[in-house]
Amino acid sequence: MAEATETALACIREEVERAFSSAPGAVLEAALSRIAPADECARAAAYAAWDSIAHPLGGLGDFEDAVACIAAAQGSAEVAEFPRALAVFFSDNGVVAEGVSQSGQDVTRAVARNMCEGATSACRMAAFAGAEVVPVDVGMARGIEDARMVRANVRRGSDNIAHGAAMSRDGAVRAIEVGIAVACGLARADVRLLVAGEMGIGNTTTSAAVAAVLLRADARSLVGRGAGLSDASLARKRDVVERAIDANSPDPADPIDVLSKVGGFDIAAMCGFYLGAAASKAPALLDGVVSCTAALCAARLCSNALGYLVGTHASSEPASQELLRELGIKAPLDAGMHLGEGAGAMAYLPLLDSALRVYRDGKTFTATGMAAYEHFEAWK
Repeated sequence: MAEATETALACIREEVERAFSSAPGAVLEAALSRIAPADECARAAAYAAWDSIAHPLGGLGDFEDAVACIAAAQGSAEVAEFPRALAVFFSDNGVVAEGVSQSGQDVTRAVARNMCEGATSACRMAAFAGAEVVPVDVGMARGIEDARMVRANVRRGSDNIAHGAAMSRDGAVRAIEVGIAVACGLARADVRLLVAGEMGIGNTTTSAAVAAVLLRADARSLVGRGAGLSDASLARKRDVVERAIDANSPDPADPIDVLSKVGGFDIAAMCGFYLGAAASKAPALLDGVVSCTAALCAARLCSNALGYLVGTHASSEPASQELLRELGIKAPLDAGMHLGEGAGAMAYLPLLDSALRVYRDGKTFTATGMAAYEHFEAWK
């Protein structure tokens, strides 16, 4: 394991220990109080820098927006090379007892082992993208003994949302605080671009339930096939999500209530991760549908957190586009991905790096002797 990762792990573990030794809610409250709006002056300066580069105005499209968002998050248009890390939150969901997935909870544990060995798809993609991978046990039903796993288990798996709440309210808050601790620990270790991923069998069911409540949308329309379901299993999954919402009556005006009643420890931790990133003035890349569900929870807890989030890809899950639309965030990649683990964000990173190369090193109109393009109102 690289030295940078050892430093990051030490910082994360210190932050996690501090979170667990504090009263529930204290770390969350402190983080929320530190989240300021992203720097709009830095964003404007980044767009001005793009306009000075010898290329058609807005020629790199959404990638120019992403760089400007990173500048706003960091508070400077001087967007330099940055260390990046992918934190993957592992959790198990009791709703798998309803037959909403092809796989059982043993798969979560197997993937955790493979990730600690750097052997999963997301790990391979992260290595290519230059991102360290940090696996975090926030709610696995059975943990693993591996020094590379951050142990921050709030509880050994959630309850079955079809018959009752997934967890207590304090449990949801603790999971959010684990995410805050991980993000703040990475920032303390000088990681300046943060990414969250997840792994937990059944979490497209819980994320659909959370999304449906927060969006006040028809639950059945937001339920997808996850890792691959037959038509009959998909119908059963839709019924389960509807039953879960009816059984628990989550309050759409209270994201923590929604997370505790129909969510999962992984979604809650990712919500906290985005809040921790914003509190640390570090931009965070979103991933797929579970990630975007967590991001909406974070935005509902603190609207300023939105200014620190960068979209990467649209998942093939039906809720993905609806969530991105509600967040007001673009996702440049639409490749039909539904892998999880932060893989979509890892696929996006090399493209972002290529845009950053232009942003930092591209010749200006002045340097080339060309006349700069002008903005006109009629241009779209």
